Amino acid sequence: MKKLLNTLYITSENSYLALDGENVVVFEDKTEIGRLPLHNLEGIVSFGYRGTSPALMGACADRNISLCYLTPQGKFLARISGKIRGNVVLRQQQYDSSRDEKISLEIARNCILGKVYNARWVLERAIRDHSMQLDAEQVKAASDFLKNALVLIQNSQSKEQLRGYEGEAASIYFGVFDQLILQQKKDFAFRGRNKRPPTDPVNALLSFVYTLLTNSITSALETVGLDPCVGYLHTDRPGRASLSLDLIEELRAVLVDRFVLSLINRKMISGKNFSKKENGAVLMDDELRRKVLAEWQNKKKEVITHPYLKEKVEWGMVPYVQAMLLARYLRGDLDGYPVFLWK
Repeated sequence: MKKLLNTLYITSENSYLALDGENVVVFEDKTEIGRLPLHNLEGIVSFGYRGTSPALMGACADRNISLCYLTPQGKFLARISGKIRGNVVLRQQQYDSSRDEKISLEIARNCILGKVYNARWVLERAIRDHSMQLDAEQVKAASDFLKNALVLIQNSQSKEQLRGYEGEAASIYFGVFDQLILQQKKDFAFRGRNKRPPTDPVNALLSFVYTLLTNSITSALETVGLDPCVGYLHTDRPGRASLSLDLIEELRAVLVDRFVLSLINRKMISGKNFSKKENGAVLMDDELRRKVLAEWQNKKKEVITHPYLKEKVEWGMVPYVQAMLLARYLRGDLDGYPVFLWK
């Protein structure tokens, strides 16, 4: 099992990263502002444009430390990883299964079953815990729709059908998502999911943390030897981690959405740290970004019982567990891919 180490987040736009011995050193305007031993890291995520020294890139590649570059607003730019891990047999099995219509549909179907099942669980949990603070009847109706959608998804005969059911379920789920925001309603009103760019604070938060989780899933897939770019539901496209986008589906609601709701409802963040550009895009400032990243690191350390393994793992380990289970299925060790179904 992979040990959960730390991810170093560089939030300043003007930071430059370099190598000094066995340490990563962070410079701002040629002044050293921090350093950290490489052996404590599993990944580095930079939100700046200044870049990284070739020496540090090489050291990270040798040690299998991923380097990910995002814009200050959290949009993915590029990712650098080291030598290809895993064996050629596993990747060949992955490529063959992606071209097999039956196997490909089965894996895609499981991912979407996990997405809708977990989204329904989020709604049911809200009804149970906060029935007096939300329109329980409206949220229950959405939950019932998702319950019925699970049957349709299970019986879908094509990816086109599957995408249709998934789209309907997502629309219903996000149609009541505003009901789950119990505090700071004025600053965090939600009128539906939007992106590229997000046009309200809630969507800005969701997109930002989805990107963080996608990066973790990509690292997990590479760690177990799978190709993140060859997916089952999401079609192959140069530069897109299609398999990462498949696996994030089952974790969106139960991990990211609940995390964002917790930040808002527990008043750990406020609306003052957002700004709107002329094109309507809503952006987070550096202070808020640092706060979200710190809380995300804390979230990843929380221990849960994995619903399939029945073992205690940290949330941050879940992407690695799911990647491992998918690899075991492709090798023939499991009868099916055990999607993450949170209870």
